[in-house]
Amino acid sequence: MPFTIKCPLDNLYGMHVFSRLPLHEAKVRYLVEEKVPSMHAMIELRSGEKVRIHFVHPAPPSPTENDESTERDAELVIVARSVADSDEPVIVTGDLNDVAWSPTTRLFRKISGLLDPRVGRGFYSTFHADYRLLRWPLDHLFHSHHFTLTSITRLPSIGSDHFPLLTRVVFAPSQGQDQEPLRPDGDDRSWAQDIAQSKNANKQDVP
Repeated sequence: MPFTIKCPLDNLYGMHVFSRLPLHEAKVRYLVEEKVPSMHAMIELRSGEKVRIHFVHPAPPSPTENDESTERDAELVIVARSVADSDEPVIVTGDLNDVAWSPTTRLFRKISGLLDPRVGRGFYSTFHADYRLLRWPLDHLFHSHHFTLTSITRLPSIGSDHFPLLTRVVFAPSQGQDQEPLRPDGDDRSWAQDIAQSKNANKQDVP
């Protein structure tokens, strides 16, 4: 794959993006925590259309990471608020370290207006690959209404503690107009603002 974004780190949060399609305006940002990167770019489709893509992997709440989930939640919220301000085609994907039905992920969907292609199709639990009875859907892809889903598949283990998740979407703005996202209310917007302010995180920092 000739187009890449690379950020190797000696912690758990190094990231690499590989693409067959050209990547423009590629940036690595540390939106909330100094050693936890996210990646952002415009990908050029073969049709010439451009899609903004955000790759995220916020740190989870755990005894060895963060005492609470505020860092993760703040990163998701500011990406959601940034996306909500745009009418361009958007995909947000990555290991969110959060399950699909959690209040924070639902808040992300409400604020961003993005669609979860798994809804009505299954959980697609990707973690932990080694424990059959303890698995959760931590890896996500959300897209704007410009796309429709072709397929979503959890692939066999590749030796990671996560299974790969293969999601195929088609750029079809006219077909996707009838897809309905979750809608935020005033309480959702206030909660999102409080989360961002708690970590001094700003949507303006999201490319």
